[in-house]
Amino acid sequence: MSTLPLNGITIGYEDAGNGPALVLVHGHPFDRTMWRPQLDRFAREGWRVIAPDLRGYGQTTVVPGVTPLETFARDLEALLDALGVDEFVLGGLSMGGQIVLECQRLFPHRIRALLLADTSPHAETADGKIAREDQARRLLREGLASYAHEVLPTMLAPHNIRLLPATARHVLRMMTTASPEGAAAALRGRAGRPDYVDLLGDIAVPTLVVVGEEDEFTPVELAKFLHSRIPGAELSVIEGAAHLPNLEREVVFDDVVLDFLHAVITPE
Repeated sequence: MSTLPLNGITIGYEDAGNGPALVLVHGHPFDRTMWRPQLDRFAREGWRVIAPDLRGYGQTTVVPGVTPLETFARDLEALLDALGVDEFVLGGLSMGGQIVLECQRLFPHRIRALLLADTSPHAETADGKIAREDQARRLLREGLASYAHEVLPTMLAPHNIRLLPATARHVLRMMTTASPEGAAAALRGRAGRPDYVDLLGDIAVPTLVVVGEEDEFTPVELAKFLHSRIPGAELSVIEGAAHLPNLEREVVFDDVVLDFLHAVITPE
């Protein structure tokens, strides 16, 4: 893991392999290690894989308060500038997918292709804003331990918790070690996120939409909506997975993503 001082904070990140750049953005309340299987395999397959810790997560500086999606996107932009990466494939899961859409809004000319996994393009609802604020206050008051154990059976399909105990431990570790201040700031930032629906029709790069068949946070219907609105998008529904198909069915997920990438971009 490397670090760089950027935008007034220190950003931790992984940078593995050589070839076209593939940037992977983690979700909440995780860190860059959620992409560990993809870092290893995609680097072997001819890609330069960059996976940062977002502001407030992992080894990146915690900034209490509110972290809008634009701030996350600007941090990514600064990191890629510092690494000399002008163009890249950009992928994200859940909150990471929303950050990807914010990057598409801010600097689409740098993006060669998109991966949107288990995510939603919609602005937060009024009830959702209240729920996120309540959740932020709870995390600041209690920490993440009880929350993590509550949501684990939704992050991962219950059968995968039984069948993949090492994966379940990894997901639980990411959640329980996350900073309450960083997670709360992200929750509050997401509550104020813009609606990206109108943006979808203007996406002009190859796009792959992926979702776990059993995802309750961002159900298959949301993935189908993205697929229907983004011109020429591809859709893959991963059987036997919930909200984290890249960990629950990593071989299937990797195969789907690599088939897509190799079809749209030739590794160097």
